[in-house]
Amino acid sequence: MAALTISCFFVYGCENDIRELQERTAKKIGVEEAKNVEGYMSRGSKMTGKMTAPLMYRYQDTVPRFEFPNTIHVDFFDDSLRVESTLDAHFAKYLEGQSKVYLRDSIIAINKVNQDTLRCRELWWDQNLQKFYTEKAVRIYKKDGTILFGDGMESTQDFTNIKILHPNNSIFKVPANQFPQ
Repeated sequence: MAALTISCFFVYGCENDIRELQERTAKKIGVEEAKNVEGYMSRGSKMTGKMTAPLMYRYQDTVPRFEFPNTIHVDFFDDSLRVESTLDAHFAKYLEGQSKVYLRDSIIAINKVNQDTLRCRELWWDQNLQKFYTEKAVRIYKKDGTILFGDGMESTQDFTNIKILHPNNSIFKVPANQFPQ
């Protein structure tokens, strides 16, 4: 009887918690972290931009990606390496195999040539097509003080050709001293 009781405790003591077992055997995602990141972009042996971010994570998962959780800044260059436009966002995710960047939160893109400023909350950047697009609300501030509103937008990478897909016909003049810089 004593041997049977002891063997029952032994079997009970060897039982594994299913959640603990799943946690131990789950595949861990490889994550790399980099701080104060600076990267350069090129196309056809020409430098097209410079990216800076205070923090970057690289996830080696089924869909490899880079995430920039604490802001990102990009300067886009013309053929003479002058900054022709800038882009700032509070969050970015680069999908490595697709060459697409998802941007969100307080996005500001400025064309330095004509001084147009694009503001939105969500934006996609397709590097293969060299264009930006969104289905969300956008505002475009023109140098003359005009503000254009709408839903959805497509733009060339240098922000020289911006098309609002569903304008709401709202145009406002803003005094020059209130124009965002």
